[in-house]
Amino acid sequence: MRRALIALAILTLALLWLLAWPVPVDPVAWQPPIDRGYTGDHALNTRLAAAEIIPIDGDDGPEDLSIGPDGALYCSMHSGAILRLDPTTDRLEPYATTGGRPLGIEHGPDGRLYVADAFRGLLRVEADGATTVLADTADGRRIAYADDLDIAADGTVYFTDATRFDARAIGDTFKASLLDINEHGGHGRLLAWRPDGSVTTVVDGLQFANGVTLDHRGDAALIVESGSYRVVRHHLRGPRAGETEVVLDNLPGFPDNVARGRDGRYWVGLVSPRNAIIDRLGGSPFLRRIIERLPAFVRPNAKAHGHLIAFDDAGRILADLQAPDGPPVYTTGALETDRYLYVSSLRAEHLARLPWAEVF
Repeated sequence: MRRALIALAILTLALLWLLAWPVPVDPVAWQPPIDRGYTGDHALNTRLAAAEIIPIDGDDGPEDLSIGPDGALYCSMHSGAILRLDPTTDRLEPYATTGGRPLGIEHGPDGRLYVADAFRGLLRVEADGATTVLADTADGRRIAYADDLDIAADGTVYFTDATRFDARAIGDTFKASLLDINEHGGHGRLLAWRPDGSVTTVVDGLQFANGVTLDHRGDAALIVESGSYRVVRHHLRGPRAGETEVVLDNLPGFPDNVARGRDGRYWVGLVSPRNAIIDRLGGSPFLRRIIERLPAFVRPNAKAHGHLIAFDDAGRILADLQAPDGPPVYTTGALETDRYLYVSSLRAEHLARLPWAEVF
């Protein structure tokens, strides 16, 4: 009898915990598009598996890449480091440390490196490697998760603040992103920092505002909404200024960074395939709260699958490169050079690159 009472008490406490324990998310009901999976333009293939691997000793997560005025490739790392790939020796060497979690990086017209640091905000790396915080608030709201950026010819930096969940307070960018994906509250925004020091909100209400790049004319910004499996275009100037439209929709995975390529194309990395549980529970905020109360190891998580997509301004798919079994996996994006397509990653302990002969 006593054992039965103890078991009943434990069960009651477990049910109360599952049903009523406070969680940081306030899920919003939505209807995810039907997942078509790896079909059509995104049919399974192994074209990305031909990538060459460059080991990164003692670090991981080469999130984003940029070519500097010296012709070297720079990458942002999970540790907070910015590494430089020597173009003559193919060796990675330290360049700077942000003291946070650098994600998107880009060299500006002034030759200096600008960084979207999820913990610290928008940064600039000076010639001596020191970092300057350019913005950590916008319109009276803390920049909780600076994610990616691109820079206009006039020096304006367009950068994303992915979510309301504070990456620094949580201590982990991935955990913060999972909270936002579960909530689907539309708290992401595109911000603009101008050389006079002003910061303004350009677009609000985005579903985990991840990657951003200016189009090839500099008239619009392409923004990745990871939480809605799509890429949108926001017109910055011209007759459609202020309008936002969908360019790529219903992708088979969670898109991450987006970057301009050559010949009018863009590259977007898909960090992980979609999750059937997340999609099925889109219209069930109550059940998504319960999921948030479960131990982390049983919640939906990212699955390793390398995937890069090239597309044009009309949203036509120009290339689809995959490595289902890796490497590389957890792909965040790509950068073109004369010889290679370099591949960035959320978690990899290496940098990857694909010779042009293997791309198209």
